[in-house]
Amino acid sequence: MPWLEFFLCCLVIAVAGSQLSRFGDAIADKTGLGRTWVGVIMLAMVTSLPELVTGISSVTVADVPDIAVGDVLGSCVFNLMIIFLLDFMYRRQSLYLVASQGHILGAAFSIMLIGFAGFHILLSTSQSMPSFGHISSATPIIFLMYAVAMHTVFRYERREVAEYAEAREDAYPDITLRQAVTRYVIAALFVVAAGAWLPFVAGELAKQMGWTESFVGTLFVAFVTSLPEVVVTIAALRLGALDMAIGNLFGSNLFNILVLAIDDVFFMKGPLFEYVSPAHAVSALSAVMMTGVAIVGLFYRPGTRLFRTVGWTSVVLFTIYLLNGYVIYLVASD
Repeated sequence: MPWLEFFLCCLVIAVAGSQLSRFGDAIADKTGLGRTWVGVIMLAMVTSLPELVTGISSVTVADVPDIAVGDVLGSCVFNLMIIFLLDFMYRRQSLYLVASQGHILGAAFSIMLIGFAGFHILLSTSQSMPSFGHISSATPIIFLMYAVAMHTVFRYERREVAEYAEAREDAYPDITLRQAVTRYVIAALFVVAAGAWLPFVAGELAKQMGWTESFVGTLFVAFVTSLPEVVVTIAALRLGALDMAIGNLFGSNLFNILVLAIDDVFFMKGPLFEYVSPAHAVSALSAVMMTGVAIVGLFYRPGTRLFRTVGWTSVVLFTIYLLNGYVIYLVASD
């Protein structure tokens, strides 16, 4: 039954998440939000809604904080693995040759935020870190770093976003604003329901299989909640908007760490980082390494492809993703 319920949650989030992303983009397009950095923030929030809902449910009613943290950091790793998928699907040439180097700025902020979260997880195992009541001292710093990152990245990319939105002014001529809002709310309700139930299913799955909650959260729950990113990224690639596809991945990773801070606020037992496994630092370090590899690819722009499939940079990204899953599995087996 836990496996059946897990795949049901997966199906609901995949279908509703894709519709959520589509109608969220339609709302941004028809209201003019798509012409500003607000529209881009909305897109990142939409694709990360499953992580947000699942995280809050995990640290409140389900009481499985390891699922929440594993989901966030596992999603960061999985989002970076999607670059490998993008490189494989982009048949014209290596995506690193045509992708904007402006993504390096967002990637650098991702390293700072993810690295800081992993650093705090390791330090919190000694339970000697200061806190503000039940809130970790890292949480207000994460909120501040995210605000600075958003302000800086989207000031830098405002022109590119405006040009893209202008080119797609009539992207949804068959949908009215009222229809888009209605369908957006309906899809959001399905995502919220599935995301709220997912931690309970994941907890039962961990017990049945004898796995740790950190392993289930990092691999399985992270995969399910990252499905909207996969859908949006592939859709953007098919529209020829490669930079929007890559930018969405880095933007989602930034918002995911903000979700971690939000989870800490809702976790009433104490600082969230003190109640989770230090194994999550492995995922944080993997995400940092993978982001660093992506930065090298965006800056160096390697044009060669292995067997005419993907570049060596993408191979390294996929390898680190597999190693991260293997190490988490070893920890779960102990």
